Amino acid sequence: MSDVHLLGMSPAPTDPRNRRRLVALIAAGIVLLLLASVGVYGLLTGPRTSTSTDPGPEPGPTTTAPPTVAPSTPRTPRVPAVPRSVDPETFARGVASTLFAWDTASGLWPLDYSPTILAVGDPSGDEQAGLASDVAVYLPTRDAWIELRQYATRQHLTIEAAYVPDGWADAAAQAQPGQLAAGTTAVTIEGTRYRAGVWNGQPVTSEHPVAFTVFVVCAPTYPTCHLLRLSQLDNPLR
Repeated sequence: MSDVHLLGMSPAPTDPRNRRRLVALIAAGIVLLLLASVGVYGLLTGPRTSTSTDPGPEPGPTTTAPPTVAPSTPRTPRVPAVPRSVDPETFARGVASTLFAWDTASGLWPLDYSPTILAVGDPSGDEQAGLASDVAVYLPTRDAWIELRQYATRQHLTIEAAYVPDGWADAAAQAQPGQLAAGTTAVTIEGTRYRAGVWNGQPVTSEHPVAFTVFVVCAPTYPTCHLLRLSQLDNPLR
């Protein structure tokens, strides 16, 4: 009698079908254990998230910077240029209108108006100093300008007549040879100077007749006319 029988155990089955059934049961048990362990792990860790689809941290609030606006630069008022012309009378009219047109409320000063007139002066420069002195007399002084600015005073000229005075022929005849450039002439302007402003909150105006002579030089000396001198205000050449 074998030891197996002495222990009261039956001998191991030798049927192949029984062995296959045993292997299948063992395999099924292993699978159940694996599934159980995976299930428990999943409950402890929660659902897995694939790193390839991780959206990352949520973006913070978006702040849009306000558009940059360049600071506006106040435009400096500009004095209109004297119109150029080949005709002495037309040119003289332009000089006269520009000379009398100013505005104390514009932010400009008398010296800002002078260059516009001097810009059409004789290119030779022979009369430039005298012309600068003439123009200064026609414009208010700085102190007068400050006073007029309190009332926002502005001025313009209405031209009523422009002509070559009879006295010019006598003056030209008395000139020394070569003293007057070819094309030099005089044009007398007659008109009304208008001023407007504000006094005690009320608009006020004034008008005053004026007369003066503009001395110019045109062709054939220059292609267009240029300003030589100005007579004393209200003392024109007749």
